[in-house]
Amino acid sequence: KYCEKKMPEKDQQVLLLILSVLKASRKGRNKIIRMVKRLNPEISASRIRRVYEKSGLSLPKHTSKRLNKHEPRPLNIPLSPMKEVAMDFMSDSLEDGRRIRTLNIIDHYNRMCLGIFVELSMPTSKVIECLERVFDLYGIPKVIRSDNGPEFTSKRFRIWLHLKGIEHIRIEPGKPAQNAIIERFNRTFREEVLDSNLLYNLEQTRDMANQWVKEYNEDRPHQSLGYTTPKNYAA
Repeated sequence: KYCEKKMPEKDQQVLLLILSVLKASRKGRNKIIRMVKRLNPEISASRIRRVYEKSGLSLPKHTSKRLNKHEPRPLNIPLSPMKEVAMDFMSDSLEDGRRIRTLNIIDHYNRMCLGIFVELSMPTSKVIECLERVFDLYGIPKVIRSDNGPEFTSKRFRIWLHLKGIEHIRIEPGKPAQNAIIERFNRTFREEVLDSNLLYNLEQTRDMANQWVKEYNEDRPHQSLGYTTPKNYAA
């Protein structure tokens, strides 16, 4: 296994400036260079260009081209908490017809649900905000596993993962079995909460989700955990 060379601290500062002007939009190299130099004229264009390209932020020549596929990574259950977590989206509708999305996050080690976040929309900025709340409670994981949704493959999200030092495993398109643990979790949540209740508003849906997560983590025995609960298994 090779060791990844870390970006020098001085280049990290340039990367943060690039991120501050990039935000969630698509900007080419020349535009980024001009905007960063406005913030700090002392940084040379060549240095900005080098950090921009080295970080994998360059716009593809053909915008329809997919991100390079990652080598398939089968599920391996870690031996301690917060080594690898999985996240996935679900969707449903409120009674008034408005669509909602949930971001579900679980720890592969003990199947503990780290959070179900309910919003009308879930852009990259909101995904990062939700993950930061999880990290404040449980710590930063070594690995995050997800599908290839645009929120998870955006430049902003990739930069944020890089700055956090988190490895991102993206499953192969059309192969949900590579994220089987959270797929099974999602099915249970849909059957017991989303499909079993009328969803009137965000507040009520969040309350139901939070109550269900508490029961799931603290009261429900899991066969895969030797018929103990995620909370007790973690202890």
